[in-house]
Amino acid sequence: MTQFSEPVGPSAPSRSWKQSLTLAVLVLCGLLGGVLAYSKLRNPANFFGTSYPPQLAAPPLSGIGEDGQALALSDFRGQTVAVFFGFLNCPNICPTTLAALERVRQALPVRQREQFATLLVSVDPKRDTVAKVREYVRFFSPSAHGMVIPQPQLTQAAASWGVGYQYTEVKGPLDYQVNHTTGIYLVDQFGMRRVVWDYTQLNELDRMVSDIRKVMR
Repeated sequence: MTQFSEPVGPSAPSRSWKQSLTLAVLVLCGLLGGVLAYSKLRNPANFFGTSYPPQLAAPPLSGIGEDGQALALSDFRGQTVAVFFGFLNCPNICPTTLAALERVRQALPVRQREQFATLLVSVDPKRDTVAKVREYVRFFSPSAHGMVIPQPQLTQAAASWGVGYQYTEVKGPLDYQVNHTTGIYLVDQFGMRRVVWDYTQLNELDRMVSDIRKVMR
């Protein structure tokens, strides 16, 4: 018996490699455009550091300042403040951060320089006495400030900033190291968190200065 195959309709024309490449480029451009648009919405000022959502108030901080008097973050209202959590026996990150922030301050125009402050919040209140904190921060800058917060308030304050710390390599009551979050938090004159820089960004002085000047506008 003779078998007949079913008729086959005309096949769709195959897409050329040029058409495929063009389509891929268009799709990629669309994706990149979406990413850039989202980035612009998330970071409209185009900060170098990571920006916070608008009108996000900085969590409160209060303790004893480097002069032995009560000190609160709210006391800096009207100034732009770089807040950093660290400790005096830190071998590298803390001194590098404070030195970098002083270079940033010096790079600002004189008027803005006077409106910028650095605040080191100690995560080691057992060893970091007020007198030692004063000597330490003033070594880096005559206008730098320090704050000592006792426990358990320190743990609560650090957590509200998203800062973690842990005592390690404990060899004795006063012989240990501290691992801690290395972010630098920029708070504007109204007490709003605006930008956070990572320790790895500290070598980009000009871009940090640019962030501060945008926040001061």
